[in-house]
Amino acid sequence: MKDDGLYTKLLQRGVSRRDFMKFCATMAAALALPSLEVAAIAKALGKGRKPFVVWLEFQDCAGNTESLLRASNPTTAEILLDLISLEYHETLMAPAGKQAVLSRENVVKMQKGKYLVVVEGAIPMKDDGVYCCIGGRTAKDIAREVCGNAAMTIAIGSCASWGGLPAAAPNPTGAVSVQKAVPGIPVVNLPGCPVNTENLTATLVHYLTYGTIPELDSSRRPLFAYGKNIHDLCERRVHFDEGRFVRAWGDDAHRKGWCLYRMGCKGPASYSNCPTIKFNMNTSWPVQAGHGCIACTTEGHWDSMSPFYTKLPNVPGAGMGLTVKKVGAGLAAITAAGFAAHGIRRVVKAKKEKNKSG
Repeated sequence: MKDDGLYTKLLQRGVSRRDFMKFCATMAAALALPSLEVAAIAKALGKGRKPFVVWLEFQDCAGNTESLLRASNPTTAEILLDLISLEYHETLMAPAGKQAVLSRENVVKMQKGKYLVVVEGAIPMKDDGVYCCIGGRTAKDIAREVCGNAAMTIAIGSCASWGGLPAAAPNPTGAVSVQKAVPGIPVVNLPGCPVNTENLTATLVHYLTYGTIPELDSSRRPLFAYGKNIHDLCERRVHFDEGRFVRAWGDDAHRKGWCLYRMGCKGPASYSNCPTIKFNMNTSWPVQAGHGCIACTTEGHWDSMSPFYTKLPNVPGAGMGLTVKKVGAGLAAITAAGFAAHGIRRVVKAKKEKNKSG
């Protein structure tokens, strides 16, 4: 049967046009596009031009794959079978061994410059990359071959975007991000631990609709997903403004849903749409569930944002009744400066301890 795109496939599955348009409207909202663009998205998804996708896994915990498997809007089946043509994914594909490798190599050879790559996990560079090998080849070599011939590479999760946990000090394997391992390629970073699959879907939908990657910030993160401060979007923000803080896990303030700033929440220094799109079918996110943000979308957060249960320095407005608008853009700059000093102090302390032990 001729492939007529996502819309036709969904109709064959019993999904109504109303639900299809609702999905397109959801994607437009996620991409921060005006409602007039819903028609453009619907038209693009109805053309039947599914991109070939190669999903690579390197130094990772498979958390982003697990997030993909729990996608609900659309479902994983709709993403894999209708929105894209997933040709290679070690965890999800049926072939194994040489047959799996052949699937990947065929895409690189036959779809050069047309296919997309999703990379999950950091790439070790120390000792010529021997700390992560697949099918007798290093992650570094595979990434350079596959990403180097792709139309676009999506670094999914904090490990692929920044190096993540594998790159945390002392970084024994020399783990780096995709962008550092394969410089000069078009990369979109979707950090998170794990990423919210809706951000991946929206990025793909943008590419299918306009043939380009979304507008990015200086860290190559899509502005639609990482352009706003978590602190400004948080449902606990009113408690921060009024000086109502949790001071011990499980105390009365914690049970009432008060602000987690004093418990180490890094929301004021982090940018993501977690508070608005949430997880688990849009039901909750870590701060709503009672745990502070650890700034997992921020580069190097394992080192620069720890200890995770120590409050951020120099965050203005706590308990002063200031609105989000009044605190304004200065919050991020002040917090970042304070955290930079905090990170420098930790490095200096570590060097002193090393010198003493030496």
